Amino acid sequence: MVLKRVMDVVWSALGLVLLSPLLLVVAVAVVVDSGRPVLFRQIRLGQELREFRMLKFRTMKLGSTSEIHRSYIKALATGQADEDSLKKLTGDPRVTRVGTFLRKTSLDELPQLVNVLLGHMSLVGPRPALEYELQHYTEEHFGRFAVKPGITGLWQVSGRNELGFTEMLDLDADYARSGTFLTDVKILLKTPVAAVSKAA
Repeated sequence: MVLKRVMDVVWSALGLVLLSPLLLVVAVAVVVDSGRPVLFRQIRLGQELREFRMLKFRTMKLGSTSEIHRSYIKALATGQADEDSLKKLTGDPRVTRVGTFLRKTSLDELPQLVNVLLGHMSLVGPRPALEYELQHYTEEHFGRFAVKPGITGLWQVSGRNELGFTEMLDLDADYARSGTFLTDVKILLKTPVAAVSKAA
C-alpha cells in the first residue's frame, strides 16, 4: 500500500530527527553502563520470510546467548510454562541495569525507526519473528508474513505481554489478513497509552 509506505517514511524520518537528543542520551547511558556496542543487531524474519537485521539498543550483557529465551518460548508454545502468557522474562541475568529500564519503557526499540526507513519494517505490523519460533507455528500463523513486521501492532495494544503465545500469533495473522490504513492509525494512537501502561 503506497499510503502506508509514505506514512512509514515520513514518520520514521521525522521521528529520528525529533528524537535524536533522546537517542544520544540512551546511547551514552548504554556505553557508561556496559560499554560498546550501543546497538544490538539480530536476524529476524520479515515479509515473505525474508531475513533482515533488526536494530535495538543493546540491553543485554556482552556474550549473552539466546538459549534462555528459546527455552521460554518453547515452554509457552507447548503449554509447559508456569503461566500461559507472553510475559517477558523477569530477573533475566543477561539484562543490564540500563537495559532493564529501556525494556520497561520500550526505548530499546527506537532504533527500529531506521529499519522502517530502510523498508525492512513498517510502523505497524506483526512482531518481527525469530527463526526458532517457526517450529511452534500452525499453518494459519504463517499468514503473518504476508505483510512487513512492525514496531507496534495489534498484540501490543491488546494486552501486550499478558497475551499467550498462540493468541499473539492469532492477532498477527488477523492483522495481516484484514488490517487497513485506518487500522494502522488506530493502533498508532493506542500505542503511547499501551507503552505507558507497560512502564507503570
